[in-house]
Amino acid sequence: MDRASLTSRLQPCDDVLFQDLSGEGVLLNLKTGVYFGLDPVGTHVWRLLQAPTTVGQILDALTDAYDVGRDRCLDDLGKLLAAMADNSLILIDP
Repeated sequence: MDRASLTSRLQPCDDVLFQDLSGEGVLLNLKTGVYFGLDPVGTHVWRLLQAPTTVGQILDALTDAYDVGRDRCLDDLGKLLAAMADNSLILIDP
């Protein structure tokens, strides 16, 4: 993970709306107009972001919920979080 460590705190940006579409999600940043689609796992991550959390806590929740190795999950989670941060959907506090 380039930007975040396991102890990095995460939170959604204030100007982001979420809509659940039968298990998949869509995010809209009202300031930038960016739409961002989420698969069911990404939607799970977004729901976890609604409470104060860290990368490590999300990683633990995902590895408990899905049949995935910790390293693979961390790699995929890092990519998702980086894309969300790049699109001003979340804030990462290292």
